[in-house]
Amino acid sequence: MAGRRGRWGDDRSGEEARVGAIYKNAARYAKSRHLFEEARKVIPGGVNSTARATWSGWDPHPLFVEGGDGAQLTDVDGNTYLDYLLGLGPMILGHRPKAITKAVVEAIETHGTVFALPMAAEIALAEKLIASVPSLEQVRLCNTGTEAVLYAIRLARAFTGRRKIIRFEGMYHGFSDGVYWSKHPNPETSGSDRAPIPVPQGPGMPASIADSLIILPWNDAALVREVIEREGADIAAVLTEPVMCNTGCILPEPGFLEALREITHKAGVVLIFDEVITGFRLALGGAQAKYGVTPDLSTFAKGLGGGFPVAAMGGRADIMSLVADGTVSMAGTYAGNVIAVSAANAAMATLSEPGLYDRLYEVCDRLRFGLEAVFRDAGIPTRVAGIGPVFQVWFSDHDIRDYRDAARHASHSLFRIWWEEMLERGILFHPGAFENLFVSFAHTVDDVDRTLAAAREVAQIIRNR
Repeated sequence: MAGRRGRWGDDRSGEEARVGAIYKNAARYAKSRHLFEEARKVIPGGVNSTARATWSGWDPHPLFVEGGDGAQLTDVDGNTYLDYLLGLGPMILGHRPKAITKAVVEAIETHGTVFALPMAAEIALAEKLIASVPSLEQVRLCNTGTEAVLYAIRLARAFTGRRKIIRFEGMYHGFSDGVYWSKHPNPETSGSDRAPIPVPQGPGMPASIADSLIILPWNDAALVREVIEREGADIAAVLTEPVMCNTGCILPEPGFLEALREITHKAGVVLIFDEVITGFRLALGGAQAKYGVTPDLSTFAKGLGGGFPVAAMGGRADIMSLVADGTVSMAGTYAGNVIAVSAANAAMATLSEPGLYDRLYEVCDRLRFGLEAVFRDAGIPTRVAGIGPVFQVWFSDHDIRDYRDAARHASHSLFRIWWEEMLERGILFHPGAFENLFVSFAHTVDDVDRTLAAAREVAQIIRNR
């Protein structure tokens, strides 16, 4: 099986080569394959997001979905899976959570969908967000995580009067031109380990943007300090996920987030936490509450809407005041629409139930620690890295502390075997090792035990290969 280390490392090229491949049990996915062939005639690449494309791991084709309910998903071929993909994270409450679905339907039937005027429900949602998240003194709603990050960077530059942004290699902060750089570059052609160069995700992005970015390795506080001491007068913000969730799952080393907070505060640099994935997933107050580190600005999306598209950006009132008087524009016809606000209000009400996250962590820990034991007992070198309801299995005998560790030391070919064999046993997650396994509040102990039983079978297959 070919290794998969991102597009730069794939030993095959071109969509046709991938479509020509087959699954181990191709007949099991025959309808999906047919629909993919039809989709490619009218949709470029056959899908509407890169994360579903063949070059992102769905090789030779993605699964086409019939529907989902709770922790389960069913494809068009009638295969039912325990779902750890969860829409790449938004389905924190599982598929079709009744309270959120009911709230949205009632809101549409009672009020409508889009007015381009405010409603009282927006105030209630903002109050809930501010009460839950440590960094939020004021908050504005957006439509996507990409928008939220774009606005946060714009605000940081306007507030500081500086232009450069520090971000970390291997992270993804949305697909806007200003940050869609150095997501998964080839480590051998993207600068030294301590001084990576900005690498655009592809053509079409102005080369001049590179001058506004400083790319650094994750988990190296000393290097961040060195760069800010040298160039701080021109650095507007440090943009980071508090847990790296876009190169698998890589945790911050003890003291790293605290160091970022101390270094940026001292230099007058805005610290932005991209909590699009971690927000409302690791805790009601996000990773910043879990780790006890409060940034200046934060962005949220996937865990906020209970499966509906909604995002938010907020933080310190003195920074947000630039939006209040119109100095910095935050626009969006669909921002704060009825569907998004009603979904988020209902989701926040559910997520605020006492003891909910404690029960979630019990299920998640049973799965993560159980997988550690499965691979250890099978004698397979792995690192099962994560926290609570987000984690990844690294097939590696090397600790993974930043992107280049993952690119150089994790076996993507073993991950493909693990993924496809688990899929055959009704366990679904993303086929790419640079993605994650997500757990929802809908998953049960029985679901975990079923997953671990399948993993034991697959571990023996990997062990005996």
